Amino acid sequence: TADATRAAEIYAGRFVFAGKIVTCHGRSIFDLEPPSEDWEVALLGFGWLRHLRAADTALTRANARSLVDDWISNPARKRPLERRPDVLARRVISLLSQAPLVLGDTDGKFYRKYLRGLTREIRYLRYAMLDIADGVPRLQVLIALCYASLCLANQARHIRSATRRLSDELQRQIMPDGGHISRNPGALVELLSDLLPLRQTFAARNIAPPPALLNAIDRMMPMLRFFRHGDGSFALFNGMSNAPSDLVATLLAYDDTHGVPMANMPHTGFQRLDAGTTTVIMDTGPPPPPNISQEAHAGCLSFELSSGPSRIVINCGMPSTGRDNWRTFARSTVAHSTLTYHDTSSCQFVELSAMKRLLQGAPVVSGPANVESYREAVADGDLLTTSHDGYLARFGVLHRRVLMISQDGGRLDGEDTVSPAPGVRIKGAETDFALRFHLHPAVKASRLSDARGVMLVLPSRDVWTFEALDDKVDLEDSVFLAGNDGPRRTAQIVIRQDSRHASSIRWSFVRSSTSASGTTARRKPELPL
Repeated sequence: TADATRAAEIYAGRFVFAGKIVTCHGRSIFDLEPPSEDWEVALLGFGWLRHLRAADTALTRANARSLVDDWISNPARKRPLERRPDVLARRVISLLSQAPLVLGDTDGKFYRKYLRGLTREIRYLRYAMLDIADGVPRLQVLIALCYASLCLANQARHIRSATRRLSDELQRQIMPDGGHISRNPGALVELLSDLLPLRQTFAARNIAPPPALLNAIDRMMPMLRFFRHGDGSFALFNGMSNAPSDLVATLLAYDDTHGVPMANMPHTGFQRLDAGTTTVIMDTGPPPPPNISQEAHAGCLSFELSSGPSRIVINCGMPSTGRDNWRTFARSTVAHSTLTYHDTSSCQFVELSAMKRLLQGAPVVSGPANVESYREAVADGDLLTTSHDGYLARFGVLHRRVLMISQDGGRLDGEDTVSPAPGVRIKGAETDFALRFHLHPAVKASRLSDARGVMLVLPSRDVWTFEALDDKVDLEDSVFLAGNDGPRRTAQIVIRQDSRHASSIRWSFVRSSTSASGTTARRKPELPL
């Protein structure tokens, strides 16, 4: 997706990326100090060339040519980020796909210079495969090498090898249900925005796209729908931040199925409950393998709840820029709408700075190994029974969560239980636990006078009530990290309990209504245990 108005900004020497502005004042943009890593990644990826192409005037073509010439003419510049494999891959794809813009009305001298510079970048990219982080960056490099082999002449040998390696990696990284092995919904958006044009590029060269590419796209598209709430935003799991709505709309235009999202994604480990206009999306899987878990969150059994176009319960998510400031908090269990035992995360992350540098991040070193989920249709709606053992090794307890959604979607009942595993005693003296429900910033929350519930007014003017049967309910500050305009203050519902006194908490979200159907919905059904 491109914005022609941004071409004028770039021509005027204003480069706006990742919420930061840098003005050139006649100097080379590549010689200036970047204000943030995210800004520099956007600059060196050259994706901004698409905005110049969208304007498509003689002036923007000349501007694009001069900026690319500036970059190619100074290979001696040493910017550590320019050789990062994912940045290099993005730059190669941008320079290939925007070649018509840059080479449209140029002379042979610049044409040869451009190809030499591009060939140099592709050579670096082939070397980058030797030392690259697993997951999305590895796929991005293979996709870029595939583009290079298809777009440049005399590459028949490279087409075969690049296609084979990409096919193998897609089969390894894209699960049978269409999820990515990182369990981050954002990975699907990133990868599809490169894989869909790649499919077109094969067709443009009259080469049959590899079956693994077609199969991966066909599996990923329904998964994209699975993670979406009624307002079009994505559920915030495992590093997901705000997804650009224009990009998502463009991707979904290529979805041939247009079906209702599936209810269960067993390989990636997520469940979705749809009833009426109410949606619940829940994390029911273990963390990804350590080598791919640098962004994974300790959010096992957390869920998000939305009613029509309004999100009610969320996870805090991840900011789209400036992630380092928030990463430790955002990945912890307290940043998710689930149960936290003794303020401890259900996953443990690498803590030592030296190890983080060596491993290029803080992967998960331990977490839930056995996550169970079982769903069934019952007389009053759908019942989902889940459990995880993330607290078993340290505290000797299991967390069990049961959710039931009514057929009309007007009521969600839940019960969270902390209990010792069969034949295991609770370890240590710490027996406190807390239940958190983070609320979307657009929800206005006020605690009821009996301190057992909270009234929630949605932007649509719908009113929902949260109630706890036997426990005191607190309303505390929280933060919504995945907003369009950066982190925003919000609220969270918190219930604190001690497993020596009570091992379970029963709660419900009920849509308030004066109609007869609303009155019957307020009767509290017993949850099957």
